[in-house]
Amino acid sequence: MPIASSPALANVAPPRSEIRDSIAKHFAGVGTSGTFVGYKVEDYLIIASDTVRSGEARLPASTFKVANALIALETGVVEDPDQETLRWDGVTRANPAWNRDHSLRSAMAASVVPVFQELARRIGPERMQKYVDALEYGNRDIGGGIDQFWLTGKLRIDPIGQIDFLDQLRRRSLTVSKRAQDIVCDIMPVTKTDKAVIHAKSGLVAAQNEQKPLGWMVGWVERDPGPTVFAMNMDCPEPTHVEARMAVTEACLADIEAL
Repeated sequence: MPIASSPALANVAPPRSEIRDSIAKHFAGVGTSGTFVGYKVEDYLIIASDTVRSGEARLPASTFKVANALIALETGVVEDPDQETLRWDGVTRANPAWNRDHSLRSAMAASVVPVFQELARRIGPERMQKYVDALEYGNRDIGGGIDQFWLTGKLRIDPIGQIDFLDQLRRRSLTVSKRAQDIVCDIMPVTKTDKAVIHAKSGLVAAQNEQKPLGWMVGWVERDPGPTVFAMNMDCPEPTHVEARMAVTEACLADIEAL
């Protein structure tokens, strides 16, 4: 499947596309397979590591927390990202960071799945569908349970869809309030390098239906002379692969001179 721009990206400018299969070496270097797509905004250039996997839609897992947070803010389910307490449900989980109360900001930083599941339940199916449609997020299918559709349910999104959504967020051009977009941009995890600032959200799809666990890293880089929006996913059969997601992403970004 050839790499193709989304309608929203095309509305900004007709982007060019380029396949650089040499980027695949960064996945092979950690003993796995994956795909990387970067959109160099100032050049109107989409660079992908391949022509097949880059067009395949997958469960978004915790990368959907970005949209979930926007919808929670827009519907008033959460008003303040710092002062409002999201209570721990008292269930002890393997990740110690999840076993306490959180603000929306800290829940995003620690990627606390139970908090965002509770937010989704408060939003409810009707409002969730309304805003997933308005955001044109992936295939827009929230089937599989209001607190599961992005984890094990029917929602799917491909790397170009991720880039389209995040580029609109970066530009504050999504069909929700600027306030909600400002807050979510502010609470997204940040990694700083010598010359760039990376706003990124990770995701991990659990193994299911004989498929390997899948790791995501999506976001955008702020650097002169212009930003680059990116989406990476890779097979994560081993814990070391999960840990390598950001390092692989940074290697891919460096390869396309975005860092």
